[in-house]
Amino acid sequence: MSFDPKDFRRALGKFPTGVTVITTRNADGNPVGMTASSFNTLSIDPALVLWSIDKGAYSLDAFTKGKSFAINVLRNDQVDLSNNFARRGEDKFADVETQDCANGAPLLPGAAAWFACNTWEVYEGGDHFIIVGEVTEYGYADTVSSLVFHNGRYAIPETHPAAQAPTESLAARGFLGDYLLYQLRQTLNAYAADFYPQLSHFGVTAEEWRLLTLLANGEPMAPEKISRFVSQPLKELAETGEWLQDKGLLLVADENFRLTEKGQHLATRLLDKAIEHEQQAMSCLNAEQQQMLKDSLGALQKGFVG
Repeated sequence: MSFDPKDFRRALGKFPTGVTVITTRNADGNPVGMTASSFNTLSIDPALVLWSIDKGAYSLDAFTKGKSFAINVLRNDQVDLSNNFARRGEDKFADVETQDCANGAPLLPGAAAWFACNTWEVYEGGDHFIIVGEVTEYGYADTVSSLVFHNGRYAIPETHPAAQAPTESLAARGFLGDYLLYQLRQTLNAYAADFYPQLSHFGVTAEEWRLLTLLANGEPMAPEKISRFVSQPLKELAETGEWLQDKGLLLVADENFRLTEKGQHLATRLLDKAIEHEQQAMSCLNAEQQQMLKDSLGALQKGFVG
């Protein structure tokens, strides 16, 4: 059965995965690395893991013909590392301090976990090769969270509210309900669950909505800058751009994204819809409370950045 490749990838994107950087050394001993979300466990005894590499990848020979590699599971604040190792044709290890594991593969600093592997087998897998590795050593940090890829963009894992264990203390339960992080998360979930389904009326996805509204002022913008605003890896951002180009909503000129006249018209409608939804969602607050809420959230953000 034949599928539209971009649409098939979108369906696969509904399954959240971790984000890793796979590293090795090529035949000349130079470090090689690439971002991959295809990492998975295979066996506990023996300790086997697997991941897949595109047959068109620049570093294909280094991984498929090499004898060993390392898997670096990225922390949730290592988005820049993920983007760096997803690029082609650059010295990805410039300004990145590494330490070799026993098999000689470079380990990235501060990873949530790492696995040094000897290549067990390489299998055919359509337009990819499946690489199975036997773990020879590993390490991890207990106190950090990992970076997640879901719905075509970066995300962070969190405990689902329904899975939080109840406490025996009424005071503790009261604090949880009044805890800022809990309230912010619950509000965001409710807001998004009410707003995002309305985008289907415009024939766009959430990632397309973010890109369209970001470019609504008509000014061109480089993908690297867009990626930081929408938390979308460059590869997936390029695919979103292709979808919008196919719909006649986006142009790519001099490697910059810019909306067409049709795209700007749709972006304006989407912004109007977002403003309308915000007004409805905040109608339980008066104008002064609404402004105070926004000012307070802005001050909190600056406090964390500062």
